[in-house]
This record gives sequence, C-alpha cells and structure tokens, in this order.
Amino acid sequence: MKLGANSVLFGGYDMETAFKHIAMAGYDGIELSAINGMSEHLVLDHWQDLADDIKELAKTYQLELLAMEQPSRDANQMEKAFQAAAEIGIPIINCGPGGKSDDESAWPEVIDSLGNLSDMAERYGVTLCVKAHVGASIYNTPTTIRAMEAISSPAFGIDMDPSHIHRAGENPVEAIAAVVERVKHVHIRDCQGDYQTSPDESQDFDRVVSGPRGPGQPEMQANGRGNIDLVGYIAVLHANGYTGPLNLEVIGAKEYSIEQCCTIAAESRGHMQASLQACGAR
Repeated sequence: MKLGANSVLFGGYDMETAFKHIAMAGYDGIELSAINGMSEHLVLDHWQDLADDIKELAKTYQLELLAMEQPSRDANQMEKAFQAAAEIGIPIINCGPGGKSDDESAWPEVIDSLGNLSDMAERYGVTLCVKAHVGASIYNTPTTIRAMEAISSPAFGIDMDPSHIHRAGENPVEAIAAVVERVKHVHIRDCQGDYQTSPDESQDFDRVVSGPRGPGQPEMQANGRGNIDLVGYIAVLHANGYTGPLNLEVIGAKEYSIEQCCTIAAESRGHMQASLQACGAR
C-alpha cells in the first residue's frame, strides 16, 4: 500500500507548503485537494496554470501523485478534474455520492450521474471513486454494494473511508471485507464516539466537523486517537491484496498552525506505518 495524505490538512497554506510537510512526515505520496472553500490548492477553474507547478513539486519533494479529491458530481466540474488529472498524471479522482440517505427518489439520479461520470473518466484514462458518506444516498455497506452492482464501468471504484462507515453504526473491519473487490482508493482517519445513521439528516461533503455526526476536531481525527480498529482495517486490506493508496484525510484544520498540521500528519503516518508492519505489509 502507498501511504499518502490529502493536502486539505494544510488547507490554510499554499500548495508547496502542503507538499513540503507531507514529504517531511515520511509519506509516499499526496492526494491533491480540489475542494473549494477548504483549500486553494488544485483550483480547477485554472488548472492549466497549475499543472507544471504540480509536476515540479511532485518531483522536488519526491511525492507520488496518488489521487485528487473533488466532491461535486457536476459534469462540467468533473470534466475539468478529469482533464487536469490526465495532464498532470493523477490516476484517481474521489468524489462524494450526493443524494439523501434512504430516499429512494434520489437513488436513480445518483446512480445515473455516477455511471455517466465513470464513462467520462474512462475516456480520459482515469478512475472515478466514490465513498459512502454520512447523510448521502450511498452511506453504508448495503448501499455501497448496491452501487457496485449498478455501475459496471472498469473506471468506477469504491473509496472506502472507515470514519463514515463507523458513523453509520457499522464495524469498518467487517465492512471493508464485503466490498474490497472493488476498492480502488482508501481515505483513512480515526473517529471517536458511537453513531447511528438518521435518514432525515444530511451533510454537505464533510464540511461539518463537530457535532453529533461529525468526525471530530482535526487532532482527534489522527489515526490512533479514536475508536476505529484501523490496525484490523488495514490488515483486511492487505489480506485481500490491496496495494493502492491509503490517503489520510483530515478536515477542519484550515485555521490551524503549521505545527498542529505537521503533528497530525506525522502522528497519523506513524500509526499507518505500524499498522502495515503489524500485518506484514511492510
């Protein structure tokens, strides 16, 4: 597995600062944040102006470009993401599912949209991944499996995030085993507390940090700080032959000092490395 970190952790700083400190923490690669409002890193409206700089930063800091996170399913925005990814050399684009939990009327549009975007991704030679997300149409293991059955495109994959599965009231270690055959990307972070899904609640793409269903303050999202068995989670991935990205995604740190961001990155990377060593993956 390739250990990476989403640059959104350093969303309050410029892109080179993110590259520099993710490299200093010992990661193999980086996931570029294209999340409006949470960072000013890969800004898709002028990605052409950024492409050469991103390639140079990857070379300078010896970080593999593992993925991009762009939450919207808007076709125009996603085509920009696919164009940027194809030019820069980013193999995976992660997006949110949209819709609303347990709302059958929303399901057809979500699946049609993801299916069409997967076809577009295939034309650009990249992979589209979607994860179960609190409050969305795809929010737990059964809905993830349902989406897997509905979308057959080879350019479509599952992005498994144990914090969202945990917040859906499931055991992420058991959940990953059920969908691992289509997992092409893993977002990882810890999460405290026990949660149950309420179908009448909805959240925009991870923008609510605190509260009864948020992942917690950024420092508490660091791997090893919460209640998720991330060691067991990584062991299941390894046992099933997963060799793709394992990208830390910590949100809500835009106002944090650089020292705080670096501490979260380094602490999480140490836990990820120890987890890989514990299951014989490194």
